[in-house]
Amino acid sequence: MFNFIKSALSGRSFPSRRELERDYLNAAVSLYDLERREREVENGLFRRSSFDL
Repeated sequence: MFNFIKSALSGRSFPSRRELERDYLNAAVSLYDLERREREVENGLFRRSSFDL
C-alpha cells in the first residue's frame, strides 16, 4: 500500500513490475510459500502477455 502511495506522489500512475514482484514475494508467510511465489514470478506472473494493449 505504501508503495502505491509513494508511486502516486512521484507522478507515476502504477508501480513498476519490479515493485509488484518484490511486494508479492515479501508477502510470503513461509519458506514454502516463498519458493512457490518465486516460481510463479520466474514463470511470468507479472509479465504482460502479447494480448495486452
